[in-house]
Amino acid sequence: MTYQKTLMPNRRHFIKTSLAAGCLAASLPISAFLQKEKNIITVNGEIPARQMGLSLIHEHVMVDFVGAEKVSTSRYNREEVFTKVLPYLQQARELGCQTMVECTPAFLARDPLLLKQLADASGLQILTNTGYYGARNDESLPPHAFTESADQLAQRWIQEFKQGIEGTGIRPGFIKIGVDEGKLSAIDQKLIQAAARTHLQTGLTIAVHTGKATGAMDELEVLKTEKVHPSAWIWVHAQAEEDLSFHVKAAKQGGWISLDGIGWDNEGRHVEMVTHLKKQNLLDRVLVSQDAGWYHVGEPDGGKFQPFNRLFTEFLPALKQKGFSQKDIDQLLIQNPMEAFTIRVRKA
Repeated sequence: MTYQKTLMPNRRHFIKTSLAAGCLAASLPISAFLQKEKNIITVNGEIPARQMGLSLIHEHVMVDFVGAEKVSTSRYNREEVFTKVLPYLQQARELGCQTMVECTPAFLARDPLLLKQLADASGLQILTNTGYYGARNDESLPPHAFTESADQLAQRWIQEFKQGIEGTGIRPGFIKIGVDEGKLSAIDQKLIQAAARTHLQTGLTIAVHTGKATGAMDELEVLKTEKVHPSAWIWVHAQAEEDLSFHVKAAKQGGWISLDGIGWDNEGRHVEMVTHLKKQNLLDRVLVSQDAGWYHVGEPDGGKFQPFNRLFTEFLPALKQKGFSQKDIDQLLIQNPMEAFTIRVRKA
């Protein structure tokens, strides 16, 4: 029996009773309440955030690390990628996943048309992104990222939100940027500023490939200056930080602590980190995922593909052995992703 089969009846009951209770208090019909609900944006358009369901919030379908100067759709065959990736997405769907947040940014082989094709075939709801990736020594940043201002970069990303990505009409559902390890460089700080300004105009959540706490704390300071609340920010790869007090510090400010290496790392370490945050009454600020996949452009047959299954087959059973309830698991995999990716402006 899959996780989805055991979860969904309770979830439907939760939604129904919660909506009914809220509408009764407000003396409004449920239909009136639903009209005021916030949305997320998938590659197939906007849907109510409550329809996200069980979500993997940091995964990859395809990545090309060749660098911004060389990356191109001519370096891969979309149908070959589709054929290789689809069975892994179907497996994730069978295990209970309903929504996948695909975190490959522009200039690293982001391909919204491929994602739409895969979403249609797999039944998954897939989110893509806008933004630039400044990690790996800035090799995936286009030349204009160095010469344009934060406002100019933000305008590029805002236009993708309004008009769609590269003429496809497919809109981003969040902002994905990346920074290098350590203190923020000048270009990394500019990326954070641009993301903050994009958020204030679009309501898109900012997911920042970061790692250790030095950069994360700097990011929070930039967001504070830009008048963006930390709840609009996801500390991506926070599992890289060994001092768990920084997780607590960021979460208490409202930030999202994304422990997203389950596909590659020891799941026991992730269980330890989630348990620590739960003990601090901060489970409602935690996101979990695998950072799994992906088709490696440039490698024969796309190289080795890491399936999207370890969260279901190893991590969740380990959580349950630690005493996590179904309510706790629903918090991590349903309620927190819905709260994190709902489109709304969050000002400081």
